[in-house]
Amino acid sequence: MPEPGSKERLRRFLRANVGRVIESHELFEASGRKNEFGRRIRELREDEGWRILSHNDSAELKPGQYLLRETPPEKRAPVHGRAISARLRALVFDRDGSICQMCGLSPGGVDPETGRNVRLHVGHIKDRSLGGTDELSNLRTLCSTCNQGAKNITTEKPTAIWLLGQVRRAGIEEQRTVYDFLRAKFAGSG
Repeated sequence: MPEPGSKERLRRFLRANVGRVIESHELFEASGRKNEFGRRIRELREDEGWRILSHNDSAELKPGQYLLRETPPEKRAPVHGRAISARLRALVFDRDGSICQMCGLSPGGVDPETGRNVRLHVGHIKDRSLGGTDELSNLRTLCSTCNQGAKNITTEKPTAIWLLGQVRRAGIEEQRTVYDFLRAKFAGSG
C-alpha cells in the first residue's frame, strides 16, 4: 500500500489532536516534512470545511499555532473552482501596480512579519465561498501573509465614505503612511 500524501497525514494528525493547540513545526513533521503544509491546511479549510483556527482567527493563538476545536466533517470531495486565468491575474497585478493592497509590500522586498521574500497572489475581495466572483472588480493583489489572513474575513470592499472616515480618525503618522502609499501607488498615472 502506498504511503499517504501530506494532506492525508495532516488529516490524521489533526483528528488525533482535536482541541489541542498545535505548533507549526508539529504540522511540518506530521506532513512528512513537506514545506507546503500551509497550503494543505488551507485546502482542508476551504475544500473540506475544517474549522482550523490560527492567530488570524483567535486572539488566544500566537503566530505559528493552530487549533482544531471540534471533530471535522467527514471527508467530502473537493470543490475546485475555476482557476483565475493568467490574463486576468496580469490585469489585477498591472492595475494594482504589483503592490499588496492591504499592507503595501511589493516583490523583491522581505515581509517583516515572516522574514521571507514577498510573493504576490490574486485574492478575492468577497470570497468565493461567500458568493464572490472572479470578476476584475472583485480581485486584488495580496502578499502571501495578507492573503492567508484575509480568507473569508473581508466580505465587501469598504465604501469611500467609510474609508475616508477611518483615515480622518487616524493619527497624523498613520495619515502620512496612507498618503505615501497612495502617492506611490498612483505615481505616473496622471
